[in-house]
Amino acid sequence: MAVKIDILTLFPEMFDIFNYSIIGKAKEKGIVNINTVDIRDYTLDKHKKVDDYPYGGGAGMVMAAQPIVDSIKKVKESNKGKVIFLGPRGNKFNQETAKKLSKEKELIFLCGHYEGIDERAYKYIDMEISLGDFVLTGGEMACIPVIDSICRMIDGVLKTSESYTDESFYNGVLEYPQYTRPEYFQGERVPEVLISGHHENIRKWRRLQSLKITRDRRIDLFQKLNLSDEDKKLLKEL
Repeated sequence: MAVKIDILTLFPEMFDIFNYSIIGKAKEKGIVNINTVDIRDYTLDKHKKVDDYPYGGGAGMVMAAQPIVDSIKKVKESNKGKVIFLGPRGNKFNQETAKKLSKEKELIFLCGHYEGIDERAYKYIDMEISLGDFVLTGGEMACIPVIDSICRMIDGVLKTSESYTDESFYNGVLEYPQYTRPEYFQGERVPEVLISGHHENIRKWRRLQSLKITRDRRIDLFQKLNLSDEDKKLLKEL
């Protein structure tokens, strides 16, 4: 049964990106079903307005509660998943959150716009996610990478689980260096261990490189690691 994802947005065409590459193939295979819902279709305003001036004054416009709430209620008729809002108050998105959400069978994403949404719509939201401490032009910009990172961990989307378990952040470390052909490029050779055919030595080399890169470039991640005895030995040898 396909994982069902509904996206409530003012710009459905922005999500055409999911018709391509790995996610597009997963849709064709029936592994994921990504559907967009235009919030404007649910406004009661005859001019299809979905925003208005904020009470109390201030710059910008605010998305009205009515079209948001009505679109959520309609989607809930066929999708019982969590309603996730892409907004600045949410916890910062990370790989751990992506892993948890990839286990869900149904999800609903709400993309905000303008200066935000009417506070009264929050009671229909189960979870809020932020990409970080910076401003985007709309929730769609944040929603795309969030859904992509979730979908690629759904069973069957990638060829093997190793395709994502070895990647940066999955196990708390940055990914080791990667090389491909040719063996020599501009006088620089691929590390000898990688062409040795010795799988255990390759595994240890990759682990050490991941630890070293994480320590050197993301000390915040490195300090959170629960280093194994082998990790400590590898670092000591380094």
